[in-house]
Amino acid sequence: MKDGAPTIAADGTGLRIAVVAASWHEQVMGGLLGGSLRGLAEAGVTDVEVVRVPGTFELPVACAALADRFDALVALGVVIRGGTPHFDYVCQAATVGITEVAVRTRVPIGFGVLTCDDEAQALDRAGLPGSAEDKGHEAATAAVATVVALRAASDAGPLSATG
Repeated sequence: MKDGAPTIAADGTGLRIAVVAASWHEQVMGGLLGGSLRGLAEAGVTDVEVVRVPGTFELPVACAALADRFDALVALGVVIRGGTPHFDYVCQAATVGITEVAVRTRVPIGFGVLTCDDEAQALDRAGLPGSAEDKGHEAATAAVATVVALRAASDAGPLSATG
């Protein structure tokens, strides 16, 4: 775990979660998907659907199409910088698109999109043996914890200005 990263644990028993995963960079995506599924299992989530899309650019539209059927989503992808502005466009489109879907639908989306300068950085964050980080696991546990937090806040009723 990276210094400063919180340890997130929440009980996701009974939640229905979709993991939307890009297909580019098979080894990295395998690690991200494996970490995500492991994180969901550790949280007690048993109702999981995995949806594969071609690339990171397609994550927002897939999340938008699935949001009304799930308690939370996990978006997984990887974009590795190349010699053209393509990297910037895809990263921005995925980030803004996923954020827009989450805010509009109020369905939490764990953000597991790696935006790396090179393949070595991606592998180091993919949750593979020898990786320093497990961003798929982090995205999944963040999604579960957010659903739990929002439900607890909703159950508490409206907050007043006096506390």
